[in-house]
Amino acid sequence: MNKINELIKQVQAADTIIVGGGSGMSNAAGMDFWYTASPLFMKYIKPFYDKYHFEGIFKGYYTRFKTSEERWAFLLYAYKLIFEEPAQKPTYEYLKTILGNKPIHFVTTNQDGLFKKYFNENDVSEIQGSWYYMQSSNTETDKNLYYAPDIVNELLPKIKDKRLDKKFFPKSPVDDSELIPWVRRPEFLEDKRYFDEYQKLNNFLAQHKGEKILFLEMGVGRMTPMFIQEPFWEMTQYMKDAFYININPKDALTNPAIKDRSLLIGDDINEVLKEAATKIKEENND
Repeated sequence: MNKINELIKQVQAADTIIVGGGSGMSNAAGMDFWYTASPLFMKYIKPFYDKYHFEGIFKGYYTRFKTSEERWAFLLYAYKLIFEEPAQKPTYEYLKTILGNKPIHFVTTNQDGLFKKYFNENDVSEIQGSWYYMQSSNTETDKNLYYAPDIVNELLPKIKDKRLDKKFFPKSPVDDSELIPWVRRPEFLEDKRYFDEYQKLNNFLAQHKGEKILFLEMGVGRMTPMFIQEPFWEMTQYMKDAFYININPKDALTNPAIKDRSLLIGDDINEVLKEAATKIKEENND
């Protein structure tokens, strides 16, 4: 409870807040289908799991399917899961309550679009791509992005016997290359939208230069600390009025250089946010 009180205190003391969200944030909201064969995963992907035994969409994405027709059917069902299932827990609603009406920007490596479902799109930077877009597999000739929900809705009814016929594979209208999800991989397209996502964050930082900034990190793992965690540590170190909070049941870490301006909460993210949101509502009702 002392840490919950400190969390609320730091949020209230901040002039502005930058929230960093990793895969643990999606897991906290019950969207635990990326790295595990969860019930939600099995609801959509079970036929492919039974055959290939991969656990989670991430591992399925890199699985060698026997045919590309099977792989495309898997991808379409994965898209369906991402697009159609709402957050299973009110984690993001709790976060809304805690943050209040302060100037806020969100930066996330998550590709599931959840932050943009709950917060203004202009306030969210998706820096590792998004499953809501597809790109050409040939980034030399086609630098466009294509809205994935429209493509997926058209192709899902064409799946037969857990396969998508090759004649239906989505292709680039520019160079006829096969489309692929716009997510971090060797062919990841770093062009206008990618740089725009970073520019939104940079503009926000410039607008609030010199203010007391709270860096609130949640669910960022040790696989890619260079995208959110390490920049948060560095900015906290060099901004004398900044404060850093890390909520993570597995890796609640900080840089020793900012230990005295850090709050580490090694508990379930959803439960932490729930407790804080409940306390804020109780205080507002008094």
